[in-house]
Amino acid sequence: MTRAEGIYHRLVVWGLFILLLLPLAATLIYALVNEWGATILPTGFTLKWLTALWSDPRFLVALGHSLLICLGTLLLSMVLILPLMFVIAYYFPRLDALMNVLILLPFAVPPVVSSVGLMELYSSGPLELTGTPWILIGCYFTIALPFIYRAISNNLQAINMRDLMDAAHLLGASTWKAALWVILPNLRKGGMIAVLLSFSFLVGEFVFANLLVGNRYETLQVYLYNMRNGSGHFTSALVISYFVVVLVFTWVANALNKGKR
Repeated sequence: MTRAEGIYHRLVVWGLFILLLLPLAATLIYALVNEWGATILPTGFTLKWLTALWSDPRFLVALGHSLLICLGTLLLSMVLILPLMFVIAYYFPRLDALMNVLILLPFAVPPVVSSVGLMELYSSGPLELTGTPWILIGCYFTIALPFIYRAISNNLQAINMRDLMDAAHLLGASTWKAALWVILPNLRKGGMIAVLLSFSFLVGEFVFANLLVGNRYETLQVYLYNMRNGSGHFTSALVISYFVVVLVFTWVANALNKGKR
């Protein structure tokens, strides 16, 4: 590649990057102005919309609800899926093709249809879960399953799990001890990718949260929906804050992952 071609490719990449940032930049500017409607340029800048948002107890509670549900779902998913994937990959590798079909089934049914069925099942009876965070954790588990399964499955294939297990057996380790102390540390990168993908998707989920829980356990997206008729500046501040929360979570996760290398 010549110097001119390298410069051209860098310009293209930076141009696309700036183009992708334009909607976010416009939202940020709108969240920081007093008024911007009758004139081309805003009348002045202020932090009152961000201050009003972060001083609203309802917003903080909704944010806490979303984080608790997402982190609880991810913890449950990793605890249940990792042992299952090890058993399939080591003892029953032929089941991988079947699992690749099964993990996509939650996406075959529209969320609205699933929500109606879940409301019928869990609105009464011995498991009355509608309106509680537990039903959301169950729903989000099925949503996160494909992301977690595919990311970790690819990681398992990349580390040559059978060779590592055979080496551990030769050194006297049992199967589950080798899985815990040899295989699991090598799945850190795949697990981090799975967590980040799932978290970014789950924290923005709206249909299940609105239909199954609604205002009884208000999440961030339900709060955003309830505030849609308010000030556009306030809503822009909420959208920017939502983006910053996801960005900070991703940055912290990457920093922790780099620190373990």
